[in-house]
Amino acid sequence: MHTITIAKSTDARVNERIRVPQVRVIGDDGSQIGILAVRDALALAQEKGLDLVEVSPTARPPVCRIMDYGKFKYEQNRRARKAKKKQHVVQLKEVKMRPKIEEHDYNFKIGHAREFLAERNKVKLTVTFRGREVAHQDLGFKLIDRALASLADVGVAETTPRSEGRTLVLIVMPKPAKAVAKAPSGDAAD
Repeated sequence: MHTITIAKSTDARVNERIRVPQVRVIGDDGSQIGILAVRDALALAQEKGLDLVEVSPTARPPVCRIMDYGKFKYEQNRRARKAKKKQHVVQLKEVKMRPKIEEHDYNFKIGHAREFLAERNKVKLTVTFRGREVAHQDLGFKLIDRALASLADVGVAETTPRSEGRTLVLIVMPKPAKAVAKAPSGDAAD
């Protein structure tokens, strides 16, 4: 028999920690053994050199399985690590522009924004005003609208463009994967 001490209360109860009169027992081969008293289920598990693990505590009576608890915890941790590898953390990437940006520079910056959106990251479009340019914020709004139109096939605006002192900011988030797949040719599906 394996004696296991459990540190967290969220883990499954094992062996002597199961404090109910009767449990539904599933064998180590996956077969239904039936409803037994906890003493009898523990004796059965000890006979096989395994543990009695509570797998469904909310069921009536609780469901317990005869298994190697150490192996069970190892498999659970392995699955959790594998799931963590697959998840994508969304980052906020920034693309800075000026109101008097040249065409080539504009296309270059929009290309980067398109790559970021394709990687499923959010993009913060920033137009910075210097000196007296701040008096012509309409040029900045036009540039933001133009950029949003250029990125319409891969992204949508999260909020409306807002002015923060000498800068104009818009956050663009990637379109859902299905919407991008449906509209591969230039028509935007909103």
